Amino acid sequence: MSRSFAQIRFALMGTVLACGISACATLPPPTVELNDAQQAVVRASGADADQYASGELAAAREALARAQAAISEGRNDDARNLAAAAHADADLAHALSQEALATAELAQRRAEVEQLQQRLRETTR
Repeated sequence: MSRSFAQIRFALMGTVLACGISACATLPPPTVELNDAQQAVVRASGADADQYASGELAAAREALARAQAAISEGRNDDARNLAAAAHADADLAHALSQEALATAELAQRRAEVEQLQQRLRETTR
């Protein structure tokens, strides 16, 4: 015996309703992403990014502030994207700061090697 459309319409309507409800579901607020971005900004600040990568760190702080404002306004997708941008900017600031510190240390070591070579030349004369 085959079922008619009238017999299965309630099951079909239930399936359509369930699909519609699940499509309207939103992701939870991006609190983890915001926390990660905040930690990245703190890490960059601790690596002297204010001195060596001030523009990138300022961009990270601005994106973080905008992400916090977006989450308070219920714009979770915007907050998530802004938090990701803040994290990326903070990571860039951290990397640039580390590069600047390493470059400065390398220059200092090269100067020390040059001084030692100069002393060695003077003592061998």
